[in-house]
Amino acid sequence: MKVLVLNCGSSSIKYKLFDMDHKEVIAQGGIEKIGLQGSFLKLTLPNGEKKVLEKDIPEHTVGVEFILDALTSPEYGAIKSLNEINAVGHRMVHGGEKFSESVLLTQEVLDAFTACNDLAPLHNPANLKGVNAISAILPNVPQIGVFDTAFHQTMPDYAYLYAIPYELYKKYGVRRYGFHGTSHRYVSQRVCEYLGVNPEGKKIITCHIGNGGSITAVKDGKSMDTSMGLTPLEGLMMGTRSGDIDAGAVTFIMEKENLTAAGVSDLLNKKSGVMGIFGVSSDMRELESAVAAGTNDMAILTEKMYFYRIKKYIGAYAAALGGVDIIVFTGGVGENQASCRSGACEGLEFMGVKLDLEKNKVRGEEAVISAEDSKVKVVVIPTDEELMIASDTMDILNKK
Repeated sequence: MKVLVLNCGSSSIKYKLFDMDHKEVIAQGGIEKIGLQGSFLKLTLPNGEKKVLEKDIPEHTVGVEFILDALTSPEYGAIKSLNEINAVGHRMVHGGEKFSESVLLTQEVLDAFTACNDLAPLHNPANLKGVNAISAILPNVPQIGVFDTAFHQTMPDYAYLYAIPYELYKKYGVRRYGFHGTSHRYVSQRVCEYLGVNPEGKKIITCHIGNGGSITAVKDGKSMDTSMGLTPLEGLMMGTRSGDIDAGAVTFIMEKENLTAAGVSDLLNKKSGVMGIFGVSSDMRELESAVAAGTNDMAILTEKMYFYRIKKYIGAYAAALGGVDIIVFTGGVGENQASCRSGACEGLEFMGVKLDLEKNKVRGEEAVISAEDSKVKVVVIPTDEELMIASDTMDILNKK
């Protein structure tokens, strides 16, 4: 069975084509700058070589067509015909309370998903464009939606509710939803397979650390709490997002800077976090280099703040779970930056966390990085959200 996985953003489309009989990627790539000048498709050939194809891509349907043409192209293609695609799995960002698992995309489902647009105005409409494009080009191919928020629907009410008038939750659905759910679900399952343990009875803290970051408390394979909230703004300090901030500070800044709601949203989502303190870049690699040079005090402060937030959430979730058996690091920074992992775990020896600094030098591969005598296993597991989406797609089709 061949499954195409699409992840449609507001101006981008990432894709992977899986041969699920062997669980291998046979084609992958992405389109950038949809609707902008200089749009292009960057793809990886079967031999690993990268190729960039430039083309004017005004909207998502043209982009999806371009991807499908590349997949069947004699020069770059991985399949001879579009008939070889058995299904398409979509990353869907915000399913609200309506979706606690992946589903076959029917009109009824799409209507319910559209009703969540207010909760993710940048992401949900873009996800729908990908679905509509496939419907137009491959009308008979089944499509599956896999929701970022679904994994977190097992959170208890006392964890997901905010202490604001309950009526606001009933009227508008204002509550914690959490994101990166597909990643947290994948790594929390995969770490148990990797260690050869049963998820039942295990207390796991999964740290998805990238330009966007979130931490999840997982008990018996289920999400019990997570750091992102109604939107992906809450929680950790991120590349350009502030993470946790006193709501009173927000209204204070609005008044002092004469900001509208849109203005303050822009400030907290796009101009804060690492970018806001470091002032040079939101890229953790640039920050790490500046810290290593030892001359930039703001870089050193930024890194301390960044690591501290991660450590604080790990400690909080260890308390919420009543202990922790496994801590997982994943995401672009979590998988690749040893200093982030050691910085986040430093000082957690009191709860049984002890890193092996030599093992921690690993980059981008599965590895136990805790010491032999560490009571808590600390593990790096590269995330694979696309494989999770493809697996869900295959499972739903097989049941159907």
